[in-house]
Amino acid sequence: MNSAIIVAAGQGTRMGPGVDKLFLEVAGRPVVAHTWQRFNDAPGIGEIILVVRDGMQTAFTELARAFNLAKPHRFVVGGAERQDSVWNGVTAISPQSEIVAIQDGARPCTSLEVIAATLAAALETGAAVAAQAVTDTIKESNDAHTIGQHLDRAKLWAVQTPQTFRVAVIRRALAEVRRRGLHVTDDTAACELIGQPVRLVAGAQPNPKVTLPADLPYVGLLLAGM
Repeated sequence: MNSAIIVAAGQGTRMGPGVDKLFLEVAGRPVVAHTWQRFNDAPGIGEIILVVRDGMQTAFTELARAFNLAKPHRFVVGGAERQDSVWNGVTAISPQSEIVAIQDGARPCTSLEVIAATLAAALETGAAVAAQAVTDTIKESNDAHTIGQHLDRAKLWAVQTPQTFRVAVIRRALAEVRRRGLHVTDDTAACELIGQPVRLVAGAQPNPKVTLPADLPYVGLLLAGM
């Protein structure tokens, strides 16, 4: 069996004070309901772990009822940082699970094809991540005001989610992060600590994350076409 962890415990502070971006409505339902629907419909996923803020369990239960999200699921409470929330989710995976796909709750446009491709790549390699090759010219700045140096975009990829792993691999990687007391911004960075190769899985469709208010109209257009 394979599992999915949907990380939905963050506050989304860049949306503005008092705004929970996961529950903003786009294309007829809250952002996180679209994300949940993707994994509810994914044939390679047998269970879903939703990592939520304590006190939000009822709101997510109501989402499941409202949108018929019937795949086996359960809730765990998030931690202080994203990596702590992922760890809490990983510890809640069923013992029978072999592969786990970790997804941002605010990334609602992930295709079923990308989910399936990362599952297959993680089964083969141990770790995989949805990613897109960078097409813009990229510059590095040392002071946030002027260009420091040019970066070769041919070598650059923007990593997204799902980030998908053999369960034993991600447990070992996150345990190493915790042992060293490090802070990582995504789960593939934890794999780098243990020398675990991560396969890049390029998707044919945009897979944006809702971060700023301006993202909502674009995401709405994508969802309307899916």
